[in-house]
Amino acid sequence: MIVSAGSAQFVTMRSYLVSLLALSSSLFPSFSSASPVKADNEPRADSWPYGPLVTSGRDMKNAQGNNVVYAGANWPGHSEVMIPDGLQYQSIETIVSKIKSTGMNAIRLTYAIQMIDEIYANNGQDTTVKDSFTKALGSTNGPKVYSQFLAKNPSFNDSTTRLQVFDAVAAECLKQKVFVHLDNHMSKATWCCSTNDGNSWFGDRDYNVENWTRGLSYMATHGKNWPALTSMSLRNELRKPDSNPTLSSQSYNWRDWYTNIKKGTNAIHSANPDVLIFLSGLDFDTYITPVVQGTALTPGSGKFSTVDFGGYTNKLVLEIHNYQNSANNCDSLKSSLYNSGFQALHADDSKTANVFPVLLTEFGFDMTGNAWQGTYATCIASYLAEQKAGWFIWVISGSYYIRSGSQDYEETWGLLKHDWSDWRSSAYIEGGLKPLAKATAQG
Repeated sequence: MIVSAGSAQFVTMRSYLVSLLALSSSLFPSFSSASPVKADNEPRADSWPYGPLVTSGRDMKNAQGNNVVYAGANWPGHSEVMIPDGLQYQSIETIVSKIKSTGMNAIRLTYAIQMIDEIYANNGQDTTVKDSFTKALGSTNGPKVYSQFLAKNPSFNDSTTRLQVFDAVAAECLKQKVFVHLDNHMSKATWCCSTNDGNSWFGDRDYNVENWTRGLSYMATHGKNWPALTSMSLRNELRKPDSNPTLSSQSYNWRDWYTNIKKGTNAIHSANPDVLIFLSGLDFDTYITPVVQGTALTPGSGKFSTVDFGGYTNKLVLEIHNYQNSANNCDSLKSSLYNSGFQALHADDSKTANVFPVLLTEFGFDMTGNAWQGTYATCIASYLAEQKAGWFIWVISGSYYIRSGSQDYEETWGLLKHDWSDWRSSAYIEGGLKPLAKATAQG
């Protein structure tokens, strides 16, 4: 027989355990079917990130009507292990804290459609991180790196799945008020990008359009569990599919781009109407001019029209990349950025047919020398500050689990050192990155 004091303790303990289990479930949802878990974490206008975000002309705005400008770093998670890089060296909390310490307020978190394909193929069950390391790195190195991953992230265990790692990153970003922009980088989980990699264009060897839209929908729905998730991309660096000459000659054009991006935007918006959707252009996303200027989407005569995105025109954002690292004239580089897409910020230009927010979602340079003081880096920084435009630098990673077959690959363009412990170039962080973040970040 339980006395009343004991009963009270039992009830208290039971309530605590129920609350604990509920919290655990929200951070690490289970996968009993191929359909992603649905959550009730609706964006709230009275708490950060004050969502959902919308666009108004050239600006992204929160639910309070204030401008939001991303100033962030790319954090890859699209390669063979299919979890965010660096976690064998540092904890999620440590990495997010490093990002936040610079004044940056966002991450561009990348993933591969292959991860979702495998969930569907496995009756809705995601692969464990343990198995994913072994499959990607082999039976010798896989378990070794996995042990390091557990040591740095002790909240995980042998049953932790890949998506649960993404969940934990998103949860930490919410805690530290860092926006999450989710980027579909590749279909096949591997290093990006090449015109011969089979992931280049809609219908390429590994780029099944139905699987792509299914994956976008899945991640958009799953992202409802992440209050810090405020935007998603359709696809990273669309490019000419040189390994498929027929596809290249018949389909690599703006007409087919438009057909397919409408499928992608519908997949995301139907699953999660709260997130902003980023549209990328051609030639490794180096330009998206026909959308901005309203010219014909060749070889057809049709044009980009907001009517084709009924009900969610205020959710569309443009993105471009720039790696003109050999630039030696800042005025020419700024002109190139303007003509490639940033013109969409300028309603005052008579040639601007469609006004959108525009972000530079990739740019970068070698961090081992003084490139940050050169024309390219300083000009990019001054232009972004002048335009009050959002950006994501490539890349936070000091190393990758694996890149192009090489394990523990050194990333000399990475903001962090090989072991992700400290900045590769403290001079750039203090003299370049922090001032850029201060000049641009909002929200």
